[in-house]
Amino acid sequence: MGHFFDDPLHEFFAATLAFGLTSKGGVEPGEISATCSRIADGDDGSWYDEWCATADRIAAAGRASAAAGHRVSARDALIRASIVYGLAYHPLFGSPIDARLVSAAARERDAFAEGVALLDLPGEPFTVDLDGASMPAWFFAAQDGPAPVVIATNGYDAGTPDLFLGIAVPALRRGYHCVVFDGPGQGRMLVEQQVPIRADWERVVTPVVDAVLARPDVDSERVALMGWSLGGYLALRAASAEPRLAACIADPALYGIREGMLERLRQFGVPDDVIAAYPDIPTEALAPMAGAFENDRFLHWTLVQRGFWVHGVDSFAAYVRATADFSLAGRLEHVRCPTLVTMAEADPLAASAAQVVAELGTATADLVRFSAVEGAGDHCEWVNRSRFDQVAFDWLDEQLAAR
Repeated sequence: MGHFFDDPLHEFFAATLAFGLTSKGGVEPGEISATCSRIADGDDGSWYDEWCATADRIAAAGRASAAAGHRVSARDALIRASIVYGLAYHPLFGSPIDARLVSAAARERDAFAEGVALLDLPGEPFTVDLDGASMPAWFFAAQDGPAPVVIATNGYDAGTPDLFLGIAVPALRRGYHCVVFDGPGQGRMLVEQQVPIRADWERVVTPVVDAVLARPDVDSERVALMGWSLGGYLALRAASAEPRLAACIADPALYGIREGMLERLRQFGVPDDVIAAYPDIPTEALAPMAGAFENDRFLHWTLVQRGFWVHGVDSFAAYVRATADFSLAGRLEHVRCPTLVTMAEADPLAASAAQVVAELGTATADLVRFSAVEGAGDHCEWVNRSRFDQVAFDWLDEQLAAR
């Protein structure tokens, strides 16, 4: 039995995801507890309704504060409401897109925009063209005038508000401008434009860097890229072809999806001669693996709901094929900027950390380990982001000090 639910998916979202950004202005523990007490265990409709009710209440209070001229209270409530809307729609991931997800995502977008407009230096929305699509982005200034900038890249399923609290807030506190954006397969690009994710993240980040360097208030010699979750892979992939980066931080040191998929195939007993044909694995050879995922609530959400949707596929065989290009093989030697990679003790996605460090071609390649003892041993140090912030930004300060 979990802290809140027996259902493994609801328990993960409530006990881990909801608590992850509390110290940065995310959902309050009392709001988590009160909302979860009203949810029918394992009922995604109940989850959605109750979290939306909480978000609506927080947003209404924020707008009331704004109307009365209480800027800080309004800002904090509206940003927090945006985080809660994101929690509400998480169990509904999948294609075709659930109308409830679209509704909550729109409310998430609007509450966030209202909230960051009330920052002392208001957030500035902009868009970046990418192969006929439009990447929505935000620029957050730490000060008037030139400063170094951190470009934050997301992973599989977090939203822009999560990226703001998780990376932009600690960056701004330390005097860094910060840019957050939704790339292909992420956030608004996925929900509003149905653009699936792509492996060649260098094609994604380069136009973002172009847009950032066009600003007079950015120190062009001190542009850093930071990615979390799948963004650890994406950031390293981008750094392998973007010479204008002064530093890169990958949290965690994820070598790719391809290698993880090959390992899963082996674990499920797919014969070596069949694996040799990867990514073209016959559907019948995948049946045991697909069946296991169908019968596991958490894995079904991870793969079938989230994975299929993000990659724009509709079958297990197509998903396996879609993973083939998500690998850093042959690319890490081209990374030239100082690079920090992380390895949290209980995070399976960080298992490739040693391989990443061994293949990095940078002058400075540092691996930092996070442990359960310090409460930071889980994926992306999610329930102790303050410890990650301390380590990562101290490292970044030191790397950029001499530039």
